[in-house]
Amino acid sequence: MIGRLNHVAIAVRDIAAASELYRSSLGAQVSAPEPLEEHGVTVVFISLPNTKIELLEPLGVESPIARFLEKNPDGGMHHICYEVDDINVARDQLVKSGARVLGSGEPKIGAHGKPVLFLHPKDFNGTLIELEQA
Repeated sequence: MIGRLNHVAIAVRDIAAASELYRSSLGAQVSAPEPLEEHGVTVVFISLPNTKIELLEPLGVESPIARFLEKNPDGGMHHICYEVDDINVARDQLVKSGARVLGSGEPKIGAHGKPVLFLHPKDFNGTLIELEQA
């Protein structure tokens, strides 16, 4: 069902400082910041030859990333994202097998303009999983 690793997401308090750290220390190519109001975050993507790193900064105090940073003040890995061919088929198979989809269960449009869903971390060894339609 799952395809390639699309990205690893890291929550940060200051996306500009984190972007500069990746740029200056690691020589990374970093995208421009993009606010995603529906998800409550601002994102940048760091391009790697085989995947991407997504930096997430809270967009407002109600952001799920703001809550994550309350528990993890230094930031850290927030989720991993896998591609799937058909997000609705993947969702239905996962729900049938007992996995829990967060939110309404309906896909939202993510940072790449494609449908995404999140799966409960308790169902996947403590890791929040994002599925993105390829």
